[in-house]
Order: sequence, then C-alpha cells, then structure tokens
Amino acid sequence: MKQPAANGTPPKTVLVLQGGGALGAYQGGVYEALAAGDHTPDWLAGISIGAINAAIIAGNPPERRVERLTEFWETVSGYLRAEPLLPGVAAREVFNNASAGWAATLGLPGFFVPRFPPFAFYPPGAPQALSVYDTSPLRATLERLADFDLINSGRLRLSIGAVNIRTGNFAYFDTAHQQVCPDHVLASGALPPGFPPVEIDGEYYWDGGLVSNTPLEYVLEERPRQDMLIFQIDLFSARGPVPETLADVEERAKDIRFSSRTRLNTDVAKELQELRQAANRLCAKLPEHLRDDPDARRFQEISCGAAITIVHLIHRRKNYFTQSKDAEFSRFSVAEHWRAGATDVRRTFDHPAWQDRGKAEAGVTVLDLTRDGRY
Repeated sequence: MKQPAANGTPPKTVLVLQGGGALGAYQGGVYEALAAGDHTPDWLAGISIGAINAAIIAGNPPERRVERLTEFWETVSGYLRAEPLLPGVAAREVFNNASAGWAATLGLPGFFVPRFPPFAFYPPGAPQALSVYDTSPLRATLERLADFDLINSGRLRLSIGAVNIRTGNFAYFDTAHQQVCPDHVLASGALPPGFPPVEIDGEYYWDGGLVSNTPLEYVLEERPRQDMLIFQIDLFSARGPVPETLADVEERAKDIRFSSRTRLNTDVAKELQELRQAANRLCAKLPEHLRDDPDARRFQEISCGAAITIVHLIHRRKNYFTQSKDAEFSRFSVAEHWRAGATDVRRTFDHPAWQDRGKAEAGVTVLDLTRDGRY
C-alpha cells in the first residue's frame, strides 16, 4: 500500500526502467509483483528495453498489463525454447552464448530480423546501410500490444529517452508535453550499429543508453518537485568480481558502463535535496524586510521540502552470466529473469526496513533491500 508522505497525501509512484536488452524481462517480473502489492505507477520513465516495457504498461488498462508484458516476452523468445543440456556453470555459459549467437544470426520474432540484402550492399547514406537489422517487426509488435491512444490519454505519464544523432544531446519524449507514438519507442531502443536510427520531425535518434542508461536524473529534475516513491529498476549491477578472462572483461565493462549513472544520479540527488531543504529552512528564518531581496527570492525558487524515496531493484549478476547476457533471449533465461524481478520485489516488501519505514520525511531516502553480499 502507498504510505502517506509528510503532508498526508500519497506520494507519486514512479517506475524508472533502465535499458538492458534481454535482461529487461526482470522488469516484467518486478512490475507483476509491484502491481500485486498495489504499487501501480503514476509515471513511467524508460530507456531502450525499459521504454518498450514502459510503453506496454502505459498502453494497457491495469488488468491487462501483466498479460501484455508476458505476451511480449514470450513472443521475442519464441525461437529459442531449448534448455541447457547439462547442469553446471560451464554448460550454462555455453547455452547462453549459443542462444545469443542464434538471435544474432536469425533475429527475434516480433523484434528484429537481419537485413537482406545485408547493409554492405546499399550505397552510403541509404537508410538500409546504417544498421545490421531491420526493426519493423518491433513496430508491428508495439502497435499490437500497446494502445497509443490510451498512452496519450493522460491517465498516467510516460517519458522515453533517446539521443539526437546530429547534436549528441539527450532528448525526452514525454506525454506531459507531447503525443508519443511507436517511433519514439523505436528511437529509444535504436542501439547502433545493430538497429537503425529513427527519424522524428526531421531529426534522427539513437538509443538513449549511449548517453545515460537510466532516466532517473530526468525524473529527479521534475518541477515543481513533489513527494515521490521511485522504483529504480536496474538491469546491470555496479558491483562485480575482478575479471579473469577477456570475456569477463567485456561483461564487467558493460556492467560498469551501464550502471554508473544510477549511482551518480542518486548521490547528486541526495546532496541537492539537502541543499534545497537548507534553503527552505533558511528562507523561513529570514526577517520580513529581507524576503523580497533578489537573492532571497532565488533561494525561495530552489527551496524544496519534498520527500523522495528511491527503492533500488537491481538484477544482480549470476555466476553463469556472460558478456552476451543482454543479447540472450532464450525462453529459459527470459523466464529466469522474470522470476528474479518478482522475487526481489517480494523480498523488499518483506524487509523490516520497508515494513517499518513510516511516513516519508522530507529529503531523499534510498533503499536497496535485496543486497545480500552476492554479485
């Protein structure tokens, strides 16, 4: 149940969905368990696979969201229904890498297919020359599984991050400010050189993960600031072992690259919120004759007493993960990722720190309640 904030009103519930390819099935399990716990979102913010999951959630009524998410993940894993032949880490690593290789060679149903003729047969500048795969199947899947009229109805907010290729700047497509369509979702997941850039209003966009793999910063910059309960659902863990092989190096580098902004954004948010609270307290102490001073008015503009709780749900590394874990869409692994997400939510809700948290106070509180020493 939603816990009242310091002012007695429920905080806005926000789901922040990171990018991470096949690991995104973890977010499906998280959403299923959050919905069962009556924590349906008021606002969804996603990048790459997080944007796809967010669009499917926003594009369906609450009673159909889990069904539609399940349908998406069963669709994209439809070619890869085999299971590991033998138990053990070594056999699982072989299975994972083989599954990723299969997807790279043949594509994924409802998601992408290899170009034919291949990109090298097209002249420079041709759209087909800019990517290895064609993502038109994903457009059809989104149009089938998500109602974009519902997304743009204002029932809840959807924000999707991408990168402007020409300027290199981050861009958000946000139903609070514009109409969102399948192109915006495709742009957020257009990871080069695999997937093609997407043209929107004369500009071309790539995957938002090229700049930042998490939309947390965008959510925390919202004004006017208000009480929020943010579920930050990460697909890459910042913590991990020192690599022992070159393949381990690639996996560890990927984890660090795609998880680092989350730590930075959370630390900066806590510090800034402490400064805003200090400004809020200082303004309340000012004598009347100083309250119209330009500097005092500036402090009043930035002051904030909002209560923000960030709950980290991180898909932590398993010992059989490889550098291809985000490209491995086997039905076996997808189901495993989904179960891990649901389990982490249940563990969080069972934790004393969650159950005894009381009313949210002003400032930023960060909860990571599933960390148990494992990578």
